Amino acid sequence: MSRVQSDELVRGKLDARWQVLRAERPRLRARDAALELGVSEAEFVAAQCAGEATRLMPDWQAFFAGLPALGRVMALTRNESCVHERKGVYEPATFMAHAGLVLGPDIDLRLFPQHWAHLYAVTDQGASPARHSFQIFDRFGGALHKIYALESTQLDEWARLTKSMMAIGHPALSVDPMPPASAPTKAVVDRAALQVDWALLKDVHDFPAMLKRHETEPLPAMEAMLGAFTERLPVSATFDLLNRASAEQVPIMVFVGNRGLIQIHTGPVERIVRLDHWLNVLDPDFNLHLREDHIAHCFAVRKPTSDGELHSVELFDAAGERIATFFGKRKPGQPELESWRSIVAALERAA
Repeated sequence: MSRVQSDELVRGKLDARWQVLRAERPRLRARDAALELGVSEAEFVAAQCAGEATRLMPDWQAFFAGLPALGRVMALTRNESCVHERKGVYEPATFMAHAGLVLGPDIDLRLFPQHWAHLYAVTDQGASPARHSFQIFDRFGGALHKIYALESTQLDEWARLTKSMMAIGHPALSVDPMPPASAPTKAVVDRAALQVDWALLKDVHDFPAMLKRHETEPLPAMEAMLGAFTERLPVSATFDLLNRASAEQVPIMVFVGNRGLIQIHTGPVERIVRLDHWLNVLDPDFNLHLREDHIAHCFAVRKPTSDGELHSVELFDAAGERIATFFGKRKPGQPELESWRSIVAALERAA
């Protein structure tokens, strides 16, 4: 049997299992379906289970150069515990040595393309109308970023970009096995030294470099600075925060990311809805879907900067992975909104 025949046989078997699963659970999303079927989401997509899928060349600069012409779309970034959806227009991306930026009033991204591996154009003909998306995956087959067409999207430009990016010969997808879970990060060795460095911060963007110098990560650093620069909050603080921001019309910044990129909403939040384990923001241009039951650690955090202290609320899961971060709306060179600072101060502290 040739390699092509073997790949087609594997895809056929996967699709057959998917048809059975979809009949039993018709509302199951692709990410959850792939998990149920024991494959990565990229493999699920490549097998045509999510719709008609076309593999595209992973030429990231060319791909992002084509996105502004699409007009209004929906950008989606998620991790295991939170989904961030923002509608708007992609501004031209800027790529540097190890990172990139999309800086727009609606779609605001921090890009880490060293983690990107696979790109697909997907058309779900089962939706009404047909649903078009571009989907970026890492080398393990995990979804990092998705772009969905809206009613006002320029579909002729969408088709043109898809055609220009098509992978020659439609090579078969190959994903790497997931590495074993990394060992828990050790506690901060020198709390006093960390506190001194923390107090000397001039910019929030210096925070990761400071953690690297101390050979630690955000969660153990937050725990080490309890009583100095951090305070523990109950899980319910996120619901309280969003409702206060909505009621008081305080514009906020919501950061959600994964290894491949961070997506940011800046602006108001209005409709806050709890449904089962999900805490949702359901606004016309911004949706957030947060698994409250995944929040194991919640902190109110102070960081000194040259613009004055900044306050954030930062969420982590049980493994220490960052779920989401909330700030008040601001730009570099501007002080923090007093209205945001008042919201953080009013949140209940954990016992």
